[in-house]
Amino acid sequence: MCTLTHFAQPLAPTSISASPMLRHPELAPRSPELPRFQVILAGNAFFHIKEISTGHVRGFRVDHNEACALARALEAMH
Repeated sequence: MCTLTHFAQPLAPTSISASPMLRHPELAPRSPELPRFQVILAGNAFFHIKEISTGHVRGFRVDHNEACALARALEAMH
């Protein structure tokens, strides 16, 4: 069941964001990094894990959840 949490938008900045402490570079919120790997349907119940920057396939799985797990693991390694 999809809860649509991946479509959630960040809240509008509040007066707290004007705090000098939050303007410190180490404490400032970082922009989300773009993913390096993408799970692509490559056939009937077959998924490739593609490196976005090079277009090379770095792995494959027959289960979508396992393909996503492999993509997250590859992402964590880099």
